[in-house]
Amino acid sequence: LYLTGTMKSWTDRIDSTDQLTPQRFIFNAMTEVFDSLSDDDLELIRLRYVERLTLSEVASRYLLHEHTIRNHTNPTIKQVKEIIKKATEQAQHAGEVD
Repeated sequence: LYLTGTMKSWTDRIDSTDQLTPQRFIFNAMTEVFDSLSDDDLELIRLRYVERLTLSEVASRYLLHEHTIRNHTNPTIKQVKEIIKKATEQAQHAGEVD
């Protein structure tokens, strides 16, 4: 969703204030993560997770080993999972407070 631009339109519609909603938190954190990546790493992630190519397909397209693709994509995917986990915890906590 982030890589296709859909998340930005959702967060804009969900909350137009500066309040840090879980959706806004995810968008801000994802922007920071993906802005820190090289164009090559972004392309590998796009092919792997947006185009849904296998590790083998991505590796053969770039004449790289699957291990290399995994090394370039897994740390970012791990960060994305942590961002979503943290936002989910925030949303649950906010629900308990309300």
